[in-house]
Amino acid sequence: MIETNRQKNKKPRSSHILYPSLHVIKFMKSLRHPKSIIIWLFLAIGLFSCPEDPCDGCVDDVIPGDYNPTAYGFQFPEWLPEFEVPSDNPMTVEGIALGRKLFYETDLSGDRNISCASCHQLENSFSDNIPFSLAGNGQMTSRGAMALVNLGFNESNLLWDGGVQTLEEQVLQAVEDPLMLDGDWIDVLDRLTIDGEYQQMFRAAFGVERKSEISKDHVAKAIAQFERTLVSYNSRYDQVVWENDGWFTNEEERGRALFFKEDDQQVEHPGCSHCHIAKYFTDHSFRNNGIDGPPSLSDFEDPGRGGVTGVYFDNGKFRVPTLRNIEVTAPYMHDGRFETLEEVLDHYSAGGHDLENEDPNIRPFTLTETQKQDMISFLKTLTDTVFLNKTDFKNPF
Repeated sequence: MIETNRQKNKKPRSSHILYPSLHVIKFMKSLRHPKSIIIWLFLAIGLFSCPEDPCDGCVDDVIPGDYNPTAYGFQFPEWLPEFEVPSDNPMTVEGIALGRKLFYETDLSGDRNISCASCHQLENSFSDNIPFSLAGNGQMTSRGAMALVNLGFNESNLLWDGGVQTLEEQVLQAVEDPLMLDGDWIDVLDRLTIDGEYQQMFRAAFGVERKSEISKDHVAKAIAQFERTLVSYNSRYDQVVWENDGWFTNEEERGRALFFKEDDQQVEHPGCSHCHIAKYFTDHSFRNNGIDGPPSLSDFEDPGRGGVTGVYFDNGKFRVPTLRNIEVTAPYMHDGRFETLEEVLDHYSAGGHDLENEDPNIRPFTLTETQKQDMISFLKTLTDTVFLNKTDFKNPF
């Protein structure tokens, strides 16, 4: 059994507190006056009724310092609209700083061995480079870690199956999920609240006046604030298309033409932009993209969206991920089955399995080797090196 931080910091009773009754009894026997016996009896009872932590709720619980939060304002380019921030969790400089530190904090996991950043790594656009991530208890997750990019623009139905509705909810779930951080909120808060620096940061971010007021909701809100700052808008595609700065190479331009093909053009290639819509390169929907062909919709090993909604027709559907920074987020799909972009394009050109809920754009088409490389060249223009190297996103420890 793992010894919790609470157990580690529990103060043992000293021997002079554990055994005063033996001395009191002997002394009482030596007394002749009944009133003396009564007085010593009350003293003994009072001694044993004292709280184990005499400063529980007293002045030692108070966190000193001022509470003057600094409002945080996004500085997006004109072509990118601002998103709505929850009214009960306004963005502040102090909240984001706390959230960034907590995002990289291993004390959030049961064994203190992983953090959010263990599976969501900056160099991989806050995903990782393996099909299934390693959970806090040493088990493998059942799905790959999704990239954390531009989450604030559609903050609902998060994760591959849309199982959580807000970033705050996702943090609350992730800490205790055995296939994520595998932690316990009581232990996590014990670890955080004994740290003087964290006490000051929670005070500065949320105005808590006592250590005992720091809650799991504060942790979730801080991390959610940090995650809302993970916005990508500085790729070469953005510079060329939205800022009119520079131009695509011949290969990239040919790939772009293939990517944005539409059905009304009567071309064999269905294009990619039906699901991966610019500016976000996702439509935030859930679709069956034809990667599996079970006998029926009831036979998916992983039902995806259907496991959340209970709707038969949703089985085998997964969230359409963004293609921003797709160059650095391999392996691909919810189970990381494709190691390269070439394999992804080979799958789509081969068509699906004709299941009744398969997306209608999943159909076979001809894709030459040259066309494939052209499309990959275009997809690489979605890489945002400014985002991937931003100091404000890096590990603060």
